[in-house]
Amino acid sequence: MNSHNSNKNHLSEIPVVILCGGRGTRLYPDTKTIPKPLVKLAGIPIVVHIINYYISFGVENFYLALGYKSEEFEKYFSKNTNLFPEKIKINLIDTGLDSMTGGRLLRLKSNIEKYDEFMLTYGDGLSDVDLNDLYSLYQKSNCIGVVTAVHPPARFGLLKIEEELVKSFQEKPQTDDGWINGGFFIFKKSFFSYLNDDSTILEKEPLENLSKNNQLAGYKHYKFWQCMDTPRDRKILEEYLVSNKNLNKE
Repeated sequence: MNSHNSNKNHLSEIPVVILCGGRGTRLYPDTKTIPKPLVKLAGIPIVVHIINYYISFGVENFYLALGYKSEEFEKYFSKNTNLFPEKIKINLIDTGLDSMTGGRLLRLKSNIEKYDEFMLTYGDGLSDVDLNDLYSLYQKSNCIGVVTAVHPPARFGLLKIEEELVKSFQEKPQTDDGWINGGFFIFKKSFFSYLNDDSTILEKEPLENLSKNNQLAGYKHYKFWQCMDTPRDRKILEEYLVSNKNLNKE
């Protein structure tokens, strides 16, 4: 894997939250016995690919927000203790079986609010987004948050971006063009004030209100991004990892 030196020391001080609690029903039967982030691509769970990618930018501290089959994460990481360099901290935290995405993040507030800022992404998507560039935009914008905007495959939240500010955030509109929510967020800790309870869906009121308040910057990413919602998505990711070693540690 490539290493990325710029901002490396600073990014090492910022924790990453990875949302890993969903049931992943569209990937069934793979997710019948294990949670989606532990489904393997090129022999390695997708969440390990994600963690390794952040590590390549100097990130050291990870919080995995667990829910569905949380015990499988405990089993996997206890059996594979040498996956990462010794300085890497993997914190496995059960955030409830039925919590929504915003609710899972809110449950991590006591762990995260000691930091001024944090990164967040989903446990089922890979990208070659430049985290240094992402952080630079976050700093320049002075917004509470920044989201990585990618082009479809359609069926995801549509973002309207003007002069690097997200002017509207619509979850899954019926359209096949424009920019969509690709994850890979950075937030100030003040974002927790936008979250209410376990039923809070991150992609609804919190991000919609953040954009209404001109506090959500959009980082346009033109290169690789792919989530793993379906078996077809998994095949696309597997083929990509086999042919592009930059996201594959092995």
